[in-house]
Amino acid sequence: MRIRVRQRPRSRRTALRTGVPLTTLALAVAGCGASVTPGTTTTSLRNTVATQGTPTPGATSPTPSPTGTATAHTAPMATATSCTDQILAGMTTAQRVGQLFMGGVNAAKPDQAQLRILRDNHVGSVMLTGRSSAGTAATRKIVDGFRGQADRVGGKQVGLVVATDQEGGKVQVLNGPGFSAMPNGVTQGRKSTTMLRAEAAIWAQQLKRAGVDLNLAPVADVVPASLGTRNIPIGSFQREYGNTPGPVTSHTGAFAAGFKQSGVMTTLKHFPGLGQVIGNTDTTANVVDSVTTSTSASLDPFKSGIQAGSPFVMVSSATYNKIDAQHIAAFSPTVIGQLLRGQMGFKGVVISDDIGNAVAVRSFTPAQRALNFTSAGGDMILTVRPDVIPAMAQAIQTRMGQDASYRAKIDDSVRRILDAKHNAGLLQCS
Repeated sequence: MRIRVRQRPRSRRTALRTGVPLTTLALAVAGCGASVTPGTTTTSLRNTVATQGTPTPGATSPTPSPTGTATAHTAPMATATSCTDQILAGMTTAQRVGQLFMGGVNAAKPDQAQLRILRDNHVGSVMLTGRSSAGTAATRKIVDGFRGQADRVGGKQVGLVVATDQEGGKVQVLNGPGFSAMPNGVTQGRKSTTMLRAEAAIWAQQLKRAGVDLNLAPVADVVPASLGTRNIPIGSFQREYGNTPGPVTSHTGAFAAGFKQSGVMTTLKHFPGLGQVIGNTDTTANVVDSVTTSTSASLDPFKSGIQAGSPFVMVSSATYNKIDAQHIAAFSPTVIGQLLRGQMGFKGVVISDDIGNAVAVRSFTPAQRALNFTSAGGDMILTVRPDVIPAMAQAIQTRMGQDASYRAKIDDSVRRILDAKHNAGLLQCS
């Protein structure tokens, strides 16, 4: 997904991947590969909710992990299941489908037309995009301003997940008073895991104060030293924690653990890794990895993060010839169903990289993108263009009415998304 990049004091930062529409983006670096395409828009959101930064009735406090790795959210499973089933049972088809989207909203000044698209399509998650120097208090005011658009089911608001791309370096959407200037991944990777976890806990507290529930980070991609900056999406922006699986595993774990300690969810990205590619899927078609296999050591950071309880994993839009040469990862039942769900045992939310505006998916209509991703086993569609959401949502609803097995698959995805919201304190149940 694209991000606006800006040099520390005065360049433009990355306009990230917003679940649905992304507002302004210049250099696409963030959630997906790094790209340099200015002029995109973000939009989409709908079910708004209490932020993870604000205590919500029934919310479960995260339990700090004594180690440098993240631990799973600790809401009682029985309670989560009961609450999730209660909400799911009361939802209309349109509301269920809306939960499958994360839409982008400009972090500095949300566009009201985009917010309307999100509201009208029941969009359940939003991503703050572009570049903002407003600071934590002003950002919180903006977030609180659109949280009221969230859907209500049985008289209860279905919490909106508010996300952003706050990796550090050139990929940091939120800046200004109250936000630290986060170092890039390479610099973070040189810190001790103890120090990184402590700093990550502080960065997470800042996001919480700004009303953000989910960070679309850390980057778990391993960029070989031999490739380095020739790796456009990650290496050229110094987003990687290291050049071998060991330091990437330990430091993504420390970053996630710090965020978990402060009650902000994280996302491992970009599965099964963008470290071995040259092109950026945001700006280039037919990006191919001919190296990674289903047993490559470069998957270790993802394995470790999943075992530690990562609630979200983002899937890339590159093609992995030695895993599934016929589909990009986001549309691959082999990558999502067999490798991520089966081999790695991931039970959380599978979110796409931007499939709203990325060049990697331009050959598919919005409807095809939505159906391909959800049919492959994906749960949450991230799109930087709000205007594609209606077509995507309609295609999913139509297929649900025609195919009982597909409808069951969508219900499973909605359940996973609602479970994540419940565990983060974003659902209120009686």
